[in-house]
Amino acid sequence: MSFIPTKQEALSLLKVYNKEDFHIRHGEVVGGVMGYFAKEYDPGRVEFWEVAGLLHDLDFEEFPEEHCIKTEELLKQRDVDEELIKAACAHGWGATGTMHEPVSIMEKILFATDELTGIIMAAGLMRPSKSIDDMELKSLKKKFKDKSFAAGCSRDMIRRGADMLGWEIDDLLQRTLDAMKSLNPEMGL
Repeated sequence: MSFIPTKQEALSLLKVYNKEDFHIRHGEVVGGVMGYFAKEYDPGRVEFWEVAGLLHDLDFEEFPEEHCIKTEELLKQRDVDEELIKAACAHGWGATGTMHEPVSIMEKILFATDELTGIIMAAGLMRPSKSIDDMELKSLKKKFKDKSFAAGCSRDMIRRGADMLGWEIDDLLQRTLDAMKSLNPEMGL
């Protein structure tokens, strides 16, 4: 029988392989965003989606050259549910060596929002309020179009994710921004 970790167990596991606050916070934010979307697309499995978001970059800090590949290995060693492993690893499709292409709605949303959360967080820090609470789509679109802003966040992957979902890019930007705003004030975004 495979194992599905709770959010707390997933966070603890994330902290085993990630020591930098940035990576832990990113996992928490992506987990929260996934939970937000799960309420609409899979309301009976909100925590499952959150755990997939928490664990998606499990290996990134310690094993960046084996990103997604090492996550699969580490989760299989713990007998973690195969669907959860596939979801966590599919976000790296086309950018890492993972063989898991995003197929389910959960996998596609994780693929589309992962990099975008980084842009939104960076844009929030640049605002006078230092928050995303007062950010509007127009302002986010401006940052998204500026390739030098948060340059490490792949616009191509975000666009591919929107295409996979059949969403316009503006829809993805707005919905992800709304998801992140829903995490405040607890997350302090």
